[in-house]
Amino acid sequence: MNLYVKNHNFHFELENLTRLFFPNEKITVIRDFSEPQPPYIYTEVSDKITISVNIGSFNKSETAVKKLTDDDNELVSAQLLYKLLCDFTGLTQPWGILTGVRPVKLLRKLAEESNEEQAVKKFLNDFFVSNEKTALSRETEHNERKILELSRPESFSLYVGIPFCPSRCSYCSFVMASIERAEKLIEPYTKLLCEEIKRTAEIANKLGLRLETVYFGGGTPTTLSAEQLDTVLRTVNKCFDMSTCREFTVEAGRPDTIDSAKLFALKENKVDRISINPQTTNDEVLKTIGRKHTAQQFFDAFELARKCGFDNINTDLIAGLPTDTPESFKNSLDSIVRLNAECITVHTLCMKRASRLTTEGVTLDLQQARDAREMLAYTQNILGQNEYIPYYMYRQSRMVGNLENVGWSKRGFESLYNVYVMDETHTILACGSGGVTKLKRNNPDYLERIFNFKYPYEYIDRFDELIQRKSGIMQFYGQ
Repeated sequence: MNLYVKNHNFHFELENLTRLFFPNEKITVIRDFSEPQPPYIYTEVSDKITISVNIGSFNKSETAVKKLTDDDNELVSAQLLYKLLCDFTGLTQPWGILTGVRPVKLLRKLAEESNEEQAVKKFLNDFFVSNEKTALSRETEHNERKILELSRPESFSLYVGIPFCPSRCSYCSFVMASIERAEKLIEPYTKLLCEEIKRTAEIANKLGLRLETVYFGGGTPTTLSAEQLDTVLRTVNKCFDMSTCREFTVEAGRPDTIDSAKLFALKENKVDRISINPQTTNDEVLKTIGRKHTAQQFFDAFELARKCGFDNINTDLIAGLPTDTPESFKNSLDSIVRLNAECITVHTLCMKRASRLTTEGVTLDLQQARDAREMLAYTQNILGQNEYIPYYMYRQSRMVGNLENVGWSKRGFESLYNVYVMDETHTILACGSGGVTKLKRNNPDYLERIFNFKYPYEYIDRFDELIQRKSGIMQFYGQ
């Protein structure tokens, strides 16, 4: 699809909006042209705003009075384009013209600028967000608020990345290495990771920063052996001031990496929250997406974690997986609810460019979108009935049905880290390959990033250079 742009610089948002209606097509932005060639979308801001859609037999235009600011012109252009594309496709989008990652943060910002009622009206009337998604955003924002209020100017969270997995899932695009290919890297990686944790703790302690949460992600941290896990966890507990830490989470995501020795290592090292993530409890769907475990292994791992004393367990499900059906998804969700998991995070399948699904040519279709929307509607209904509350939310591009990811929890079991990282509340110090340190300053709002190397072999080979980058933390805080 060709997107013609004349006399404005907000093509990025219009491109993202176009992609909602044409998820399987390449969107080409064209600025240098004499006459647009159909099929096309044409956008112009001159003495007025003009948006045209010419595709097949559909050829319609909308115009509006030019506004005073670029922001207003961008909003009106998006509104006109959205209405034309809805008319052309016969579809509406649950999130209207919103394409950003953090709708809850946007709602909060708008409420702070005026009030909550005005913010809600803007979601509904200006952004065309559905009543259902607006209400979900509002409830999530209310539940986030008390968590955000715990953070102080000197607060930070620690992220530790373990970039290894038993295998790569078909939908995954994270930088990770399967243990079949990278087993020899695990030991040297673990040794250097402990060194990076020590150096990072020295900086945090010098600056007098206050540790709020710790989160081990990946990859799958429990790909490490029990001894390796113990070593890394002990390093964190030894080097950081843990007296203020409110939450210590480890993603024990893949059930086939969990055993009693690893759970014991987690428990001994003060980990108080874990994730065990089936994504689905349908064995056929698990095979389709490349998960090398069964649903029964998930149930066994969950039971083992309970026996080992874990009373705060999150489970992840994904709506819209290949070959999954609304009925199968409902069965998966019902089975998780029966386990009485403290947190249930429901993602929507995202067709990431680097994933195997995308590279093998799997595309999105209208029926998938309808199914995913039915799955999430059921999720909201059932979890609400069972006293789960939505406490954080984010969105991604190329999501099936243009939907969202929502963390649900029993009240009092909300993951603080998830809220802090999604809201960009305070500094996140990251260790490990693929980690991104995010340095946060308030008044005025400012975020600075320090990137670690993405790949494990690069992390190992260029470790000294990585450590030098950590000096940027001291510089940011003026020391």
